[in-house]
Amino acid sequence: MLERIDGIVIKTKDYGETHKIVTIFSKKIGKFSAIARGAKKPKSRMAAVTQPFIYGEFFVYLNKGLGTIQQGEIIDSFRKIREDIIKTSYAAYIVELTEKLLDEKKPNLEIYTQFVKTLEWISEHEQADIPIMMYEMKLFAVAGFAPTVDRCINCGGKNAPFSFSMVEGGLLCSRCRHVDMESVQLSTNVVKLLYLFAKVGLERVGNVSVKEENKLLLRQLLDNYYDRYGGYYLKTRKFLNQLNKFK
Repeated sequence: MLERIDGIVIKTKDYGETHKIVTIFSKKIGKFSAIARGAKKPKSRMAAVTQPFIYGEFFVYLNKGLGTIQQGEIIDSFRKIREDIIKTSYAAYIVELTEKLLDEKKPNLEIYTQFVKTLEWISEHEQADIPIMMYEMKLFAVAGFAPTVDRCINCGGKNAPFSFSMVEGGLLCSRCRHVDMESVQLSTNVVKLLYLFAKVGLERVGNVSVKEENKLLLRQLLDNYYDRYGGYYLKTRKFLNQLNKFK
């Protein structure tokens, strides 16, 4: 069945001498993979539209296995991302995370919307740390391992102060901190930010001002949390960490 599907290319893989297997994240059917025949040929019309980060309109024959891309047109190439190594690294990270954590052909309008908004933010702004963490938190929820950040995970209490427990998977109130004495004490502002990241869409946020020390703490918490529960090695995160050290 031939379908018209708008979506963003999140992964490509060579298939034979001249073809590609292209993974697209779409609003209509979620993440799916399809063969783009001849896409490796330099003069092929499919070559440009099957590059990573391309937002395109695709005409695809869908079936139970791999589909086949018959035609594609570029809607947005995200040129600003492609021309900047830092922006490319940010985009590559959220693309890889999305490809790893989402199931095939399970549409999710909220995640798709946040994915597009995050790419647009990366394209138009110099700093993308906060939008990326907001997207991560929502993606962790869809993947089934998001931390509990709106209450104590042990007793359900909502009274500050809180600490963050990797072992328990979320916040612990002061009465329950004995459950994990290695949990990290958090300020009220950091707890509020974790809740904001998990629950609020990027379209509802302007410029979020976060102290550098809080930003670094949040980044460390999410990295360590993913390492414990995420299950997939991420090459792009390693590269981003190397870039940050370089900077």
